[in-house]
Amino acid sequence: MKPMSQFPAGQTLLIDADDTLWENNIYFERAIASFISYLNHHEYSPAEVRQTLNAVERETILAHGYGLTSFTRSLITCFQRLSPAPVSEEKTERIRSFARSIAVQEIELLPGVAETLAELASRHRLILMTKGNHAEQADKLTRSGLATYFSAVEIVAEKDPLTYSEVIARHQPKPHAARAPQTFWMIGNSIKSDINPALAAGLHAVFLFHKDTWILEHATLDPAPQGQHLLELDSFSRLGEVF
Repeated sequence: MKPMSQFPAGQTLLIDADDTLWENNIYFERAIASFISYLNHHEYSPAEVRQTLNAVERETILAHGYGLTSFTRSLITCFQRLSPAPVSEEKTERIRSFARSIAVQEIELLPGVAETLAELASRHRLILMTKGNHAEQADKLTRSGLATYFSAVEIVAEKDPLTYSEVIARHQPKPHAARAPQTFWMIGNSIKSDINPALAAGLHAVFLFHKDTWILEHATLDPAPQGQHLLELDSFSRLGEVF
C-alpha cells in the first residue's frame, strides 16, 4: 500500500525539462570536450579554454538566448578568440559538427520519470516549464512521449521571478487570483533558474539534484521564505512519495 503523500491532491506542479525529465547537459559536455581537444591549444590549458568558453556563452545568451544555434555561435566565437591563426571555413564547419551531434541524440528519460509523471498527473495539475529555444524544446517534448501528462506547456526565454509571477497569473483559477500561490510548486535541477527565482516569486520549490547540471546554472541555494516549502530530493521517483 502506497504511503500517504505529504501534500493533498490538487497541487499545481511546474516541472522543468532538461536534466529534470531527460538527460541534456551530458551531450553538451561531450561536444565541449571534443571542441577543446580539436582546438588543442598550446598556450592555454583545457581548464582555461573552458573558462573562456563559459564567458563567451554568458555573452551569447544575453544577446541571442539559449539553444543549439547560440551554443554553436559560442563555440565558433571562442575558437576565434583563442586560435593563433585565422579560422578557416573547414575548421568552422568542424566546430559546427560538434554542436550538431547534440541535435541527433535520442531522448533519454531519467530513471522513473514516465511512471512518476503518470502517478502525479492522476492527483495534480502538471505544467511543463522550461527555458530555451521554443522549437527545440517543443520537439524534445514531442519526442519524449511525455506530453500527454501535462495540462499546459510554458517555454520561456528566461526563468526569473517576473516570469514565474506571469505564469502563476495565467494558470491561477480566476476566483482566487488575488490569493498567494499556495498550491504552486516549481520542480527542477537548477538552483539558479528553477529554485531561487521561484521562491522569490512566492512558489514552493523542489530541488532535484543532478550531478551533471550545467555549470552556468550553479548557484547557492536560497532559504525558503516563511510560509513556503523547499524540498531537496535525489531522484524524480521520490516526487511520488511527496505528492
